[in-house]
Amino acid sequence: MNTKHVLFILTNAAEIGPHQRATGYFFPEVAHPYEVFDHAGVAVEYASLLGGAIPEDGYDAADPAQLAFRNSAAIRRLNHSRKLSEVDVRDYDAIFFPGGLGPMVDIARNPEIQAAVLRAWNAGKIVAAVCHGPAALLGVKLEDGTPLVYGRKLTSFSDEEEAGYAQADVPFNLEAALRAEGADYAAAAVWQENVVVDGRLMTGQNPASGGALAKEIVKALQGAAQ
Repeated sequence: MNTKHVLFILTNAAEIGPHQRATGYFFPEVAHPYEVFDHAGVAVEYASLLGGAIPEDGYDAADPAQLAFRNSAAIRRLNHSRKLSEVDVRDYDAIFFPGGLGPMVDIARNPEIQAAVLRAWNAGKIVAAVCHGPAALLGVKLEDGTPLVYGRKLTSFSDEEEAGYAQADVPFNLEAALRAEGADYAAAAVWQENVVVDGRLMTGQNPASGGALAKEIVKALQGAAQ
């Protein structure tokens, strides 16, 4: 069997905004996708801009998937993440950006992130992100200068969701920024599961969407293996 590999690219940001709100990756947006990938036999590896341990937010021990991830070898590997500069995204079948507010600090419009996304995209890989993770897509331009997201169907944490969550902390609204680059954006009701697949670009709206997004990635990887 040809094992498929997904690279999670994570934030190193532990705080955000004028009030120094504590943040990081949002725990269920790693735990739920990991559960799906692990069950499907998909290997998961972790990278971040700085490497090493990753700040976290939103852990809920009452959620069996989060509790299992907390007690797994996988989270130990996560906290020894590789530096993105030392990783070639073309070695993976998909790259995946979990959310949390952290990506709005260090992943959004970061040239190294943009280069990694474009490298994966041009190599025919799946590019996926959930919640605030699609901040990784901002400013990524194809060879002709067109934004990667232009005319593409996608979703992310919505402006309506942000208004009730972190409006005072984020430097910009992600939905509005994606629309400004020409994305064909679609949102479900606040906090409801929503996954949008446009070929190799796969996005989820919010924490409720992480597991469902991972299932779509698995489906695509299994289809490619046939």
